[in-house]
Amino acid sequence: MNPTTDPATAHRQLPGAARLRGARGTAKLRGMPGTARLRGVPGAEALRKLPGTAAGRRQALILVLPVALGLTDAFLVNGVSPGLELAVSVAAALALLVRRRLPVVALVVTLLGMYIGYIWFAPMIALYSLASRRPSKALAVAGAVALAVAHYVPYPLDGFAPSADRSDLLDLLDSCVQSVTPVVFGRWTRTRRQLAERVRELTESRHREAELLAERALSTERARLAREMHDVVAHQVSLISVQAGALQMTCRQDSTRDLARTVRELAVKTLTELRHMVGTLRSGSGPGVGPAPQPRLADLPALVQQSGLDVTLDLAPEPAPDAGPDAGPDAGPDAGPDAGPDAARGPGLPSALPEAVERAAYRTVQEALTNVRKHAPGARVLVTVGVRDTGTADERLAVEVRNGPPAAPPEPRAYPEGGHGLLGLRERALLLGGACHAGPTEDDGFLLTAAFPTAC
Repeated sequence: MNPTTDPATAHRQLPGAARLRGARGTAKLRGMPGTARLRGVPGAEALRKLPGTAAGRRQALILVLPVALGLTDAFLVNGVSPGLELAVSVAAALALLVRRRLPVVALVVTLLGMYIGYIWFAPMIALYSLASRRPSKALAVAGAVALAVAHYVPYPLDGFAPSADRSDLLDLLDSCVQSVTPVVFGRWTRTRRQLAERVRELTESRHREAELLAERALSTERARLAREMHDVVAHQVSLISVQAGALQMTCRQDSTRDLARTVRELAVKTLTELRHMVGTLRSGSGPGVGPAPQPRLADLPALVQQSGLDVTLDLAPEPAPDAGPDAGPDAGPDAGPDAGPDAARGPGLPSALPEAVERAAYRTVQEALTNVRKHAPGARVLVTVGVRDTGTADERLAVEVRNGPPAAPPEPRAYPEGGHGLLGLRERALLLGGACHAGPTEDDGFLLTAAFPTAC
């Protein structure tokens, strides 16, 4: 090295990292060696900690932050005076904007900035992007070798003579470490991204497989239930219908004939509902036999009539909009000529309730009458259905079935006892957001109450 060379030229002729350690008076050091050059830059920490709440802001931060680091490095190393070194360094920093789409081009431009402008951040970031976004290992190795050469060989080449002394070996080792580090982290990032993608695909595949297995098991269970219902229940109900029809044709007593007709009609209705249910179970979620017409609140009088019990039905009609406190029984829209004063008792029913709510109310009354028929024969039953004000903004459809003590002890019969009826009513009420309670009364009777929201 020529002793008369000025300090800036002497700094450029130093090999590798020695340019940063031994030179004084150039803009490259300014008293901060190595990666510590950025720690005192105003706004750098703010860039690192800038919160990205949305995906767009995060992507913008990831794109702009390396460019900001490269520009900061360029101005710290080469100052603000115009020159070739500063121009190449700024161009290298701006080339990071295309590092994702064109990583090779970005690396070539940043290597020129490293060789001529003595910057570090831009070429290391570009090499990291190349290693993480390109599958070719040879391309990553070639980029690492080019970065090590650009870092070790000084610019200009005047007076450069590599040797085997300690200083040159340290410079060569520093160049190798600086070039290998971005490649290692880049390949690690790529491998981690690929593993995460494979784990995600494997998880989705297992979820799909589990769903298919669940659907297959559900279809199998549906088919089994349909077979059992068809082979056992349908057969028994068909026999009941046939026997009732034979009794109706052969019996001479009018009361017995009417009873046989009722039994046959109920059996036929049960077979119709059972046929639709079996068709629904067999079809699953695909097209098949549609569900049978579901009962509503309007079917309660027929249910009470067919029950064969002493039942008083209190189904409160909807009051007229301008009905005052003195309105009579004809104030409701459905009040007929035979409507008595009890027909308008209660706050009234809305003209349109959700189908699920009306069906749940019907099934509640049906199950209660069935239990009365089995456990309290001859008891008087009071069925009350109406909308009740709960003191909140939500009104509820209240169903109450109360029976007194049985007129005579129930005959011992082989009824299946399982308690599934009341359990099913509670589950149905909970699914609709309501409640169902049942229990004995003080007069040896039984009370079943249920409440359902009027809007689901």
